[in-house]
Amino acid sequence: MPSYPTLSRSRPGPRRRSLLAGTAGAVLLTGCSDTGSGDGDGRSADAERLRARAARDSAALLRRYDAVIAAHAPLAGRLRPLRDEVARHVEVLADGGSTPVPASATRAPEPPVPGGPKDALRLLATAERELARRRGKQLLDAPGELARLLASVAAAGAAHAYLLTEKGTEGDREGGDK
Repeated sequence: MPSYPTLSRSRPGPRRRSLLAGTAGAVLLTGCSDTGSGDGDGRSADAERLRARAARDSAALLRRYDAVIAAHAPLAGRLRPLRDEVARHVEVLADGGSTPVPASATRAPEPPVPGGPKDALRLLATAERELARRRGKQLLDAPGELARLLASVAAAGAAHAYLLTEKGTEGDREGGDK
């Protein structure tokens, strides 16, 4: 029997395809179950509180991006697209709920930023990863539409965390997996 060579991965960690496939599966699974109570569109008081908290969490992450960009201007070009997407998450989560993001959540003091650019990127990646993990747990208790929204935002956060790590950008510079 001929032996086939084994393919070795050039870099550790998940590939973009597997990351996106996994998050797409999570979105499909949450779309299959509507655990919402209340009126027909799943707008219970618990769902509104969950949505408001998610909006506040995104607003806090947005402040962190702004602080890193202000402290490390050379990173602005790399961070701006991710920051803008987080800003859209704040809008979608706040606009979809009847409870807007409180002004105190968007005007809080800037969080501390590490002095080195790599440490600042690591801080953002950690914040994105933790928020994506928390949202993954929250969507289990959310009604259908909100669960799908949280799954989508969590998937975006997981992708952001991956892109913010050095491993996530090495393949792009070297022409890796697209």
